Amino acid sequence: MSDVKEVLGTYSGDITKTIEEELSTITPDNLAEASVYLTRAGGKMLRPALTLITAEAVGGKRESALKAGAAIELIHTFSLIHDDIMDQDDMRRGMPSVHKVWGDDVAILAGDTLFSKAFEIIIGSEGTSSDQNNKALATVADACVKICEGQALDMGFEERFDVTEDEYMEMIFKKTGALIAAATKAGAIMGGADDEVIDAMYEYGRLIGLAFQIQDDYLDLASDEETLGKPIGSDIGKGKMTIIAIKGLASVEDDRLLEILKAENNSQDEIDEAIEILTNCGAIEYARNLALESVDKAKQVLEILDDSSSKQVLSDIADFVLERSA
Repeated sequence: MSDVKEVLGTYSGDITKTIEEELSTITPDNLAEASVYLTRAGGKMLRPALTLITAEAVGGKRESALKAGAAIELIHTFSLIHDDIMDQDDMRRGMPSVHKVWGDDVAILAGDTLFSKAFEIIIGSEGTSSDQNNKALATVADACVKICEGQALDMGFEERFDVTEDEYMEMIFKKTGALIAAATKAGAIMGGADDEVIDAMYEYGRLIGLAFQIQDDYLDLASDEETLGKPIGSDIGKGKMTIIAIKGLASVEDDRLLEILKAENNSQDEIDEAIEILTNCGAIEYARNLALESVDKAKQVLEILDDSSSKQVLSDIADFVLERSA
């Protein structure tokens, strides 16, 4: 298996350079600085790298997908800025969030600027046909709608403890998986793939997107505070309905788990008690197996591609989603 982080690093330089060039015309200075701030904060750039790798895996060139990949990263960054405002999160990628540095008003404008720039960048893609550019544009636009729908669903789940597994899976696909699926689909489009392969690459992205979020749910209970960068069981403390909580509530007969999830200001002992309940009823293992199943399916989808180093990297990235410790 290739070192996925190293491979992603070989793509991030070109993506960062493209983003810097595209954002260099923004004025005034405070909006320009707020807009580019998070793109310089050292994210893994998984999504845009997937766009470029997919373009190569379907027989195209990474250069043809470069602007589409940059656009995907700008959409991701836009969503993070707006999420942090809505959630009033003070930190992002180990740095003060955009709204903490520049205030809510400028942060909203920065997010809107990145959103708009993403579409401008795709329209300006070079070495591809207008049909390819239009299809990539439609793909990204569809993902943007789904991201907003997913965020609205997630907000609607607050104070609800009867969320079903199907509802949850729809939410995480829209909030997390849709942009990853758009990244791989856009890469296939810009790489010149036919419709069957384009659809397959969308499905690959959808499946690893689901696995990515389920793994986050799992890590919240199965990692450690130093590695995770936040207290273990923080989702329980917030009463958040993750796939693990949903499965747990459906699996236990008494109301103790529900009591803990509904309570405010849980002690660590109470959170530990909930984790023990979720462990004993098999909910944590269930989530891990669900993520494994999604990754296995994603790797099976890749069989439509000819063997290549890029295809192998896509397979390795699917595994990497589950090997993350944070």
